[in-house]
Amino acid sequence: MDYVGLGLYWNELEVGQKFRTVGRTVTEADIVNFTTCTGMLEVLFTDMQYIEEHSPTGRRIAPGALAYTFAEGLLVQATMQHTGLAFLNMELDVKGPVFAGDTIHVECEVVEIRPTSKGNRGLVRTFNRIVNQHDETVITYNPLRMMAGREKTGN
Repeated sequence: MDYVGLGLYWNELEVGQKFRTVGRTVTEADIVNFTTCTGMLEVLFTDMQYIEEHSPTGRRIAPGALAYTFAEGLLVQATMQHTGLAFLNMELDVKGPVFAGDTIHVECEVVEIRPTSKGNRGLVRTFNRIVNQHDETVITYNPLRMMAGREKTGN
């Protein structure tokens, strides 16, 4: 029986290949649960009176770390089941806020692919844009991952 929803293999990707994830709406509950479990109890995330009186936007903002981890979740579900082996490094740049009620998705471009020295594994770097419902880029990052390769079949 075949699996559905398996990840992408490094040796089937091409530099320049692009894809987009489904969207995910960030809710008030997401922000409360994330800030509570991580200890990020900053008043800009937790105190609506403070937010309304002192925040430049007057709206509840989500931590950038929440938006990034939601993006990673969207990518894991769509591209790395059974094939993602290790997250090695990245640079991350927050371009704008994510608010409660925003719907984000990830636009991903493969920018580097190379085999590792051992086994059927490869290193894949992508350039990822987290984009909101207004087509505004809110975060960019460029993870380098180790990924499994598809075994070659045939003669």
